[in-house]
Amino acid sequence: MNAQLNPAVDQYIEELPEHVQKMAVELRQLIFEVSEQMKEEIKWGKPSYSWDGLVCYLQTAKSHINFGFYQGAQLDDRDGLLEGDGTKMRHIRVRKMDDIQPQAFKNLIWEAIEYNKKRQKG
Repeated sequence: MNAQLNPAVDQYIEELPEHVQKMAVELRQLIFEVSEQMKEEIKWGKPSYSWDGLVCYLQTAKSHINFGFYQGAQLDDRDGLLEGDGTKMRHIRVRKMDDIQPQAFKNLIWEAIEYNKKRQKG
């Protein structure tokens, strides 16, 4: 992986409980498999990823991760994975490694990137 990993996110992940840490590492890898150009930073106290605008985030808890999408309400979500009822954000609650669906998650990431690109063009 040639992505520009942020040392602050490395530290954030290292401090997580072990089973949550493993899920965070896997999700982070999926994000960068979609695009190594993704910008990684800590925003609002959590790892956040952007490309032409905010794309997704990892909001961690003791026993799970909310893999969230800043513009999730605008995504098609063909697999019906997203939870939430806000006007913008949606998330997928990941409780165990088996909850991670690599292709479906990558599809959502791509869709979020494409949504940002369309918004940029006006």
